[in-house]
Amino acid sequence: MPPAAYPGLVTAASNAPRPPGPGRAAAFFDLDKTIIARSSTLAFARPFLAGGLITRRAVVRNAYAHFLYQVGGADHDQMERMREYLSRLVAGWDVQQVRDIVAETLHELIVPVVYREATALIEQHHAAGQDVVIVSSSGAEVVEPIGAMLGADHVVATRMVVADGAYTGEIAFYAYAENKAAAIRELAGRHGYDLAASFAYSDSATDLPLLEAVGHPFAVNPDRALRKEAVARDWPVLDFTQPVRLRERLPQVNAPSRPVALTVAAVAGGATAAGVAYLAVRRHSQRMV
Repeated sequence: MPPAAYPGLVTAASNAPRPPGPGRAAAFFDLDKTIIARSSTLAFARPFLAGGLITRRAVVRNAYAHFLYQVGGADHDQMERMREYLSRLVAGWDVQQVRDIVAETLHELIVPVVYREATALIEQHHAAGQDVVIVSSSGAEVVEPIGAMLGADHVVATRMVVADGAYTGEIAFYAYAENKAAAIRELAGRHGYDLAASFAYSDSATDLPLLEAVGHPFAVNPDRALRKEAVARDWPVLDFTQPVRLRERLPQVNAPSRPVALTVAAVAGGATAAGVAYLAVRRHSQRMV
């Protein structure tokens, strides 16, 4: 398989049968609050504190911000400010240290909170011979291992520039809003997906470009703005309520039959966690003034 042409894209070989030729459908999944019941990046605040990458104050902010995120999500302005914040925060962080921390804590933090309904959908799409793609604004080193556990065929995630083994603070690709739609269109061109026949699942109104790019959009645990759009456009609304340990759903989670071939990851999940935490608390405090 040729190298990925689109920044942020990770491809994987698959053992499942595929319909021959172009025109086949694919299924595109957001990650946070769509496949898992929490923010994948906010989950890593404590391990990054233990690793000396963020401060105890940031962890306290993270706990409160996670509550706000679960209740209301993150809107466009907050995501844009977060991007600027994390760029400054991660500059100089050691990439291998970030990868090691994520690898050591992934199963403890993420595996228990995967939605049963999401894994069932993934299995159904694979059984129908359709590729499954995770498209997330979270960092690549967080999203890629989760994709490997779930048997995703491709992963699109945020990446940052790396030089001499450390983050420079520059963002190479921000997997957000219209960038997600552009990424899946490029992926469709490379793999022959018929987007009109394809499916997309997300919880956030910031993913409207992604949902609009396919013929079968689904709002999953939608925020208020997306729920309003889904009702207006007659899109199906799915409520996932059953987080379940991934091993109970996929017994061979440590040796998935559809492994994702990981490439060099770039954005720091802990940095995004701290960024979201800081901005969510700040925004909420300003509202109360």
